[in-house]
This record gives sequence, C-alpha cells and structure tokens, in this order.
Amino acid sequence: MARPRKFDEERAVDAALEAFWTAGYEATSTQDLCDATGLGRSSIYNTFKSKRDLFQRALLLYMERKTGELIELLESDLPVREKLRIALVRIIDEESAYVDDGRGCLVVNTAVELAARDREVAHDLERDYGRRLEALAAAIEAGQRDGDIDRAKDARTLAHFLIASVGGMRVSARAGAGRAALEGVVRTTLDAL
Repeated sequence: MARPRKFDEERAVDAALEAFWTAGYEATSTQDLCDATGLGRSSIYNTFKSKRDLFQRALLLYMERKTGELIELLESDLPVREKLRIALVRIIDEESAYVDDGRGCLVVNTAVELAARDREVAHDLERDYGRRLEALAAAIEAGQRDGDIDRAKDARTLAHFLIASVGGMRVSARAGAGRAALEGVVRTTLDAL
C-alpha cells in the first residue's frame, strides 16, 4: 500500500520555482531542489517524475502569476496609456529588485536557456506570449476606440512591439542599463503608440 503524501505539492512547486529562478534550469541540481523544497529525492521523483517536469510546473506557475498580474492591470478601469505605463514601470521596479539577487525574468531566462532545444517548454512560452499578446491587443484596441491610441496603427503590431520592448528592457537591465535609461525606454515606447 502506498503511503499518503505528507507535503503540500503546490508549496513544493513554489519552492522549486524560487530555486530555478535563482540559478536557472541547468544549474539547479536535484540536491538544490531537495534543499529548497525540504523533500527527499524519492519524494521529488515520485511526485514530479523528473527535474524537467518539476521545472515545467514551476515555469507554468510563474507565467500564470506574471501574466495574470498583467491581465488584471489591463482589465482595470484606468485609461489604457496609464495601464501600459504602469506595466512598463513595473518592469523597471522588478529589474531593480533583481539586481541584488541576479534572477531576472524567468520567462526571458528560460527562452534564452531552453527554448531552442526543448519544444515543450518553447510551446509553453509561446502560449504565454499569446495570452499576453491578446490581452495587450485588446487593451490597445479599447484605447483606439477611446481615442487614446492612434487608430491608424495596427493593435496587434503594437502589442508585439510592447512585448519586445519589455524583453529588451529586461535584457538591457541585466546588461547594466540603469533606471534612468529604462525610464527613457518607457517614454519612447509610450510615444510610439
């Protein structure tokens, strides 16, 4: 008879998320995951099958949280330009916090580290990109109807541009761009709308 699990699986995924986010997929060892979750190797492998499966669960949790925060903001009653400004400034604030711990954005880190060689992870990243794209495009279209954003511009193209700007800001911050430089990128990005 199998023994019942005596741990919270979601809490374990959350703890693993922190470990993967800090070191990346390749550099996070099974022992690191044991230390982070408080679980033994057998519990990790019996529950999650592999380090790769645990990583994928952690990545999906991260994307759900981050994309959920963005969608919640985009669905708020604020004017669309203010929503987008807040979203972009959040990136600066997050990246400023990451300077001390070196984590950066797990989605960007994973895209660079794994997407080219792991089709399943690449698919998860594409699906998350699509969710962000649709939410941004809908907000931009609403802004166009309200006259807050130029109606002559394609909403989906602007949404792609915003996502690319966010990725570029994150990479630039990791390469040493300071807050003032990133604030300039925010202003330029908003001016392009």
